[in-house]
Amino acid sequence: MKRFIPFVKTPPVVSVIRLQGMIAASGRAGVALNDAGVAPIIERAFRRWRPRAVALVINSPGGSPVQSSLIAARLRRLADEKGVKVHAFVEDAAASGGYWLATSADDIWVDAGSLVGSIGVISAGFGFQDFIARHGVERRLHTAGHSKSFLDPFQEEREADITRLRALLDPMHAVFIEQVKARRGARLDEHSDLFNGDIWLGRDAVDKGLADGVGHVVPKLKELYGDDVKLIPYAPRRSIFQRIAVAMAGAATGAVEEHALWARLGR
Repeated sequence: MKRFIPFVKTPPVVSVIRLQGMIAASGRAGVALNDAGVAPIIERAFRRWRPRAVALVINSPGGSPVQSSLIAARLRRLADEKGVKVHAFVEDAAASGGYWLATSADDIWVDAGSLVGSIGVISAGFGFQDFIARHGVERRLHTAGHSKSFLDPFQEEREADITRLRALLDPMHAVFIEQVKARRGARLDEHSDLFNGDIWLGRDAVDKGLADGVGHVVPKLKELYGDDVKLIPYAPRRSIFQRIAVAMAGAATGAVEEHALWARLGR
């Protein structure tokens, strides 16, 4: 109660939001990060207890560029509205969309072994036309609009589809680059090719201006706000039924998708 008593000095509060896992517009509750799922947590973190700052603990191989953009925009909007600094702390990885989230912070801190970057856009799929032909399966497809069969995995890949896909990927890549440049500015190493989809270990990421230093959440926040700083954690609240659903999904598609994202980073 003392924080409500006038003239009584209270310790500074920092809200700590954990953003972990792949980023996807997923209906599977708790399996992926998306704006709809984390919005209530982010809103509470900025509005409760009048925090001096908000810390993001990020551990993500990336995913949906749109959901990454929505979450990052929400974080910046609230930071500007409340006049609160945002600090990002990277654990195993802030790659691709995970790094997009990190750029919403005023500064980014990494572990020496963190994987940072992957500033690019990817589209992946499979071609099953030879497989179904070997098994005597005939593909029957009828469309109204010649582009409705765009990148159909059961047909031969068409040059026109590849050209159209490139016309989608390149502008999205440009949006990602614009976000990084707008948030990191002069800190970026202008002599390095930072936007080719490559990843760097923590100290290299610092050298290239993608991060500000090596530091872990608790000691760094104590350094910035004093030893008496009060850290308030925020994370998704799951019911017992949601936890069961997440456990079941872990053995199915959601786990396969996330494993593929981490595999790109060699983890």
